[in-house]
Amino acid sequence: MFDIGWTELLLIGIVALIVVGPQDLPRLFRTLGKVTGRIRAMASEFQRSLEQAADETGVKDMARDLRESADPGRFGLDDINKSADELLAEDEEENDAPWTPDPEAPGPEVAKPVTLPPEKVAEAAAETTPAEPAKGEKAG
Repeated sequence: MFDIGWTELLLIGIVALIVVGPQDLPRLFRTLGKVTGRIRAMASEFQRSLEQAADETGVKDMARDLRESADPGRFGLDDINKSADELLAEDEEENDAPWTPDPEAPGPEVAKPVTLPPEKVAEAAAETTPAEPAKGEKAG
């Protein structure tokens, strides 16, 4: 909650010694201890009353039921995870070497490029006409 180190406590003690004085310092610490004890007692009493109210309303029972219903062992996930781990372990034992493709295995078919004779290319170029410029545009 509060993070007070030894250096901070020493600084507080020195300031209290200077401000309060050496005669009244023990009485100050005693009063401070009593107040701290009362605060702690009130906090623990409040916490106990909250726990008691939760017990009376059944919140703990609902939380326990919810934890039990969300248990992975109940759905068989533990068995699935165990089987998957076993399969992976068997696969690693069988295949110590890294995977390499089989050169004899058929691969995907790749389309070969189509080449046209030069006369067909020239004929196709002659048939195409340049695009007409849009209204308001100049050609060129």
